[in-house]
Amino acid sequence: MTIRVLIVDDHILSRRAIANILSANPLFVIAGEATTGKEAFEKAKQLIPDLILMDIRMPTGNGLEATRLIKAEMPFVKIIILSVSDDVQDFFEAIKLGAQGYLLKNMEPENWLDYIVSIARGEAPISRVLAVKILQEFAGQRQTACDNKLSEREKEVLQLISQGLSNKEIGETLFISESTVKHHLRNILDKLHIQNRMQLIAYAYKNGLAGS
Repeated sequence: MTIRVLIVDDHILSRRAIANILSANPLFVIAGEATTGKEAFEKAKQLIPDLILMDIRMPTGNGLEATRLIKAEMPFVKIIILSVSDDVQDFFEAIKLGAQGYLLKNMEPENWLDYIVSIARGEAPISRVLAVKILQEFAGQRQTACDNKLSEREKEVLQLISQGLSNKEIGETLFISESTVKHHLRNILDKLHIQNRMQLIAYAYKNGLAGS
């Protein structure tokens, strides 16, 4: 199986660099490119990609606006927001609009590929650099009553998810199998009435459940 990717960035060098990074993994096929938010929306309708790598700052409709339009019409398309900024408000806005991931452009190329693969699999929607930044923003918040819904093991899993770890890494940290991690994740989502991993991370930070 392959993942068809639409690369959206107004700088040709950035698009080429992203394409080169993805070419290192046969999982990805470049379906097309776009240079503006408006063009991204049109290309998405035309190409129906599996995944869109969306620059957040572009002329003629920015990445967040394009994400809103694409998600409204094609909710099944996964979108990863790419940014040079670790602005926490941009992160939460991306979540509200339905993005599956948020990556910083200043990450090392090999880490980029690892995280994009993780996001394509439904894991690790943010880098650890961004996770630390968000945790600092929300440091000191008190835990809410919702915390009581979770078992001690589920709280541990939630904290590690919030730090940007994949299911495999969580399993290795807690000495449990990857399938057990997935079971805990399903239970957490059900108990907190949350739809996906990215929304879960936002919930954890806003409610003081992300650990330290």
